[in-house]
Parts: sequence; structure tokens; C-alpha cells
Amino acid sequence: MNPEIFRAYDIRGVVDVDFHPGDIERLGRAIATYAHERGYEEIVVGRDNRLSSPPLRDALVKGLVASGAHVLDIGIVTTPILYHTIHTRLPHPSGVMITGSHNPPEYNGFKICIGKAAIFGEEIARLHRMIEGGAFREAQGRVTELPGIIARYQEDLASRISLDRPLHVVVDAGNGTAGPVAPELFRRLGCTVVERYCELDGRYPNHHPDPTDPANLEDLIATVRREGADLGLAFDGDADRLGVIDETGRILWGDQ
Repeated sequence: MNPEIFRAYDIRGVVDVDFHPGDIERLGRAIATYAHERGYEEIVVGRDNRLSSPPLRDALVKGLVASGAHVLDIGIVTTPILYHTIHTRLPHPSGVMITGSHNPPEYNGFKICIGKAAIFGEEIARLHRMIEGGAFREAQGRVTELPGIIARYQEDLASRISLDRPLHVVVDAGNGTAGPVAPELFRRLGCTVVERYCELDGRYPNHHPDPTDPANLEDLIATVRREGADLGLAFDGDADRLGVIDETGRILWGDQ
């Protein structure tokens, strides 16, 4: 297991190069042990739609359960949905999102919350030391599937958002997990939605799933102009990065 995958805010690398399923089983055991030490037994697990995510999910869950965690499996979701689930479920569980985020398809990784707080820095380094030391909790956990998470997320957001007028919106999901989420949410808000690359495809065949690179926004810009839309939105692979295009086709950067 390459120690350099333990980064400041997440764990991320090239699958089958920087880490293997056996490594991820030990990661699961470390997370469950660490969460238990802090009073958390439930751990929500979500994943993106990369081709490597299902086997990584299986290895992670095997490790979590082997160290006593009650895993709440929410399936293929966006990272914001994982956070929403943690914050709205009582008592608040911990969570792990399996995602390569905005990186190329061969990458994958893990964003980890203990309770409502995302861990970083020394806490991630602590997990690495636990994996190296192998001192894991010995207890038998279980897995529960939580269906309907996407619909509940959409309903909650739609109930709290109102628009002054219906908008004509182009959504480019980049074949990532925003595809099953964002278009329907905007339709619930009364918008007319044009979908671009909203089909799930973990190979990301149409363009790289990083909306902060202008090259990946060219198709969205062209579609906004062609459709006469009010707004264009592009998402990365797990929908926690956003690219915004105004009605003229101009990119609006995050600091504007």
C-alpha cells in the first residue's frame, strides 16, 4: 500500500497500483476501530460509478463488518448525498464515500467522516498507522441497505428551494453520479432541463469529469448557446465540484 495515497483530506491513488482490495479491507477495519473508539457504530457507505468502485466497496465493507461496524449501504450516490445522509440521520453516523472525484478513471479513493466531521491531516495519518500496526477491533458487524436515498435527498432540497422564475438549464453530469440526481431535482423546481452525458458510465467516455478545466466545458458552452438556456451546470465524478456557465456561454468561476 503506497503511503503517499494518505493525503491531507482523503485517501486516493491508482487502483491495483497504489492499493489492492486486501489493503482496503484493512482500511475498513481501521476505520471501524477508529470510529468505535469515538463512540460511532453506524457507518454509511456510498460509492461513485467508477468500474473499480464495486470491488472496493466489497473489500471496505468486509473490513468494516469484521471490526464491528453496522454498515448502512446507500449504493451509487453523490458525495453531497453521503454528507446529507450523515447529517439528517439520528443519531449521526460516520461515513465513507468511495470516489476518485475529478480524477481519471483509473483512480479511486475514500473520503471519510467520523460523525459529521470529515477527517483530515493527523487523523488520516492515524488510520495509516493503524493499518501498519494491525491492532483492529475484533467484533462482528452487519450490513443494512438503505433504499430511496436519492429521492429523499431530492425531496428535501426541493422543499427548501424556491426560484423566482422557471429556468432553462443544461446539466452536464460528465457520466458521473450527478446524472440520476441533478436533472430530476431541477425539474422538481419547475425548470426545463437539457441533459448532457447524464448516463452513468464509469469510463467517462465523453470528457474528463473535472469541471474546473475549461476544455471539459466546451460542449456545455455550445449547448447553452444553441438552446438559448439561462444556465449551464457541469459536475465532476462525485458531484462535489461544479462548473457554471451563464446565458452567454461565459464561464463563471468559483471566486466570482
